[in-house]
Amino acid sequence: MAARPEHQTRSIRSLVARELRQVAVEHGRTLAPLTDETKPLESGLDSLDLPVVLMRLADSLDFDPFASGRSVASPVTFGEFVRMYESLRG
Repeated sequence: MAARPEHQTRSIRSLVARELRQVAVEHGRTLAPLTDETKPLESGLDSLDLPVVLMRLADSLDFDPFASGRSVASPVTFGEFVRMYESLRG
């Protein structure tokens, strides 16, 4: 039975949020509340934290959107991160 799209969306959103929070904790940072408008680089993470998040998401989701061969715009906000993974995963 295929997963419902709504469930998949929540799962990807939750996974992205969890990885951002986990990296923040591991790197001793305080993460701002995550909304669709939150910019990861203004959330308490720095530019060296984001590649860690991207690698973990690639491992968890078993794909890397930046190595997918498709043109991918760099996400700027948390909402854009989620939508990018949702659109390429679906």
